Amino acid sequence: MSVAIIAMKGEEKENGLNSANGGIVLSSFFWGYTLMQIPSGYFAKEWSAKLILGWGVLINGLSCILVPFGNDHGGWRVICAFRVIMGLSQACLLPCVHTLLSKWVPPRERGRLGSLTYSGAQFGTVVSYPISGLLVQYMGWRSVFYFFGVAAICWSIIFILYGSDSPTNPTHSWVLNCCIISEPEKKYIESSSGNKSTIKKNLKTPWGRILSSTPFWALAVAHCGQNWGFWMLLTEMPTYMARVLDFDYEENGLISALPYLTMLLLTFPVSWLSDWIQKKGVSRGLTRKISNSIGHWGPGLALFGLAFVPRNMKTLAVVMLIIAVGLNVGSLCGFQLNHIDLSPNFAGLLMSITNCLASIISILAPLIVGHIVTEESDEFQWRIVFYMSTAIYFLGNLVFIILGSGEVQKWDDPFLNTGSIELSGKISTVSADVTATF
Repeated sequence: MSVAIIAMKGEEKENGLNSANGGIVLSSFFWGYTLMQIPSGYFAKEWSAKLILGWGVLINGLSCILVPFGNDHGGWRVICAFRVIMGLSQACLLPCVHTLLSKWVPPRERGRLGSLTYSGAQFGTVVSYPISGLLVQYMGWRSVFYFFGVAAICWSIIFILYGSDSPTNPTHSWVLNCCIISEPEKKYIESSSGNKSTIKKNLKTPWGRILSSTPFWALAVAHCGQNWGFWMLLTEMPTYMARVLDFDYEENGLISALPYLTMLLLTFPVSWLSDWIQKKGVSRGLTRKISNSIGHWGPGLALFGLAFVPRNMKTLAVVMLIIAVGLNVGSLCGFQLNHIDLSPNFAGLLMSITNCLASIISILAPLIVGHIVTEESDEFQWRIVFYMSTAIYFLGNLVFIILGSGEVQKWDDPFLNTGSIELSGKISTVSADVTATF
């Protein structure tokens, strides 16, 4: 949408889309996305993360295909309606992926395998930006929504047929027997960290203890800071490239992809390093905070520097944007995996709560940028946006450093904690009886 909307604004007489309401269209996706975060996280744990994710992406693809129809038969307001539906259906993505990771990935391999999984977002962006630019340039903006809508539908069908909720529940086995996980690998995953990676579905959600947990709120603040910076760049960077740096559609798509390609390439060494330093004795909490500092303070400094780059120095501006997005890879091994650290049993639910709060920031980002940048070619107005983003990145990570934790919280398994208390009580009683006897 961030690439296609530049061309869509050229049809203002037909759809009423312009700079004033463009921010509303960009943010409308997050209206539905925010609304369904917590419900999707809850049902991913209680029902089936695989099916919720598969059907969510299917509905998302169908809605994507209908965006041009909405443009032609109702203008920008109907486009917003379809974008809201896309947000509602795609809200399940992070909660479901986190739920699946907590079942499939051993704790010591979370840095590598978790980051590898989430690097799909960067890979998708790297692919979609240049493809969107080429499609807009040669086939018109409508082709963007047809192409990616069909791609989403095809993926969802494959995933529903062949995906699986957990190693102990190979739900794809009825389609293709050779897809069943091997017994040694299944035992390895189940035995990792004393079965802590295995989700227990019969646990009652400790809402009060989650919402009163300081490490949880530190995580939520970091997530909000991340969403401002990441989504501000993702939605607004093509406009900045087009109006301030004067790149055409094809150049815009290719150059806008470079920062995300850098982030994708950095995923592998950063995630490996995250796991390696833990093996060398560095605590999980400190590892998360170091990674998140790279992912937040690095981009913050890059955006601060970008504010001083004049519009005629295009190459330097692109380099600063590449650094701003590329270093954000640290957040994958930082706050993002910290949901699983705090609570393997409720990782998907934690992600749904923090992502719900962070999605509110995602709604506000394009609206606030649209209010500040009233003239899209004015580099001084963009400078205010970059200053603001630097401050948000810095403060969000500072809270995470001071109040965050990398340890499993006591409320993760109430049954286990209760059992420990009961056992402690029995030991104390026996000890008292023995003492009295002597």
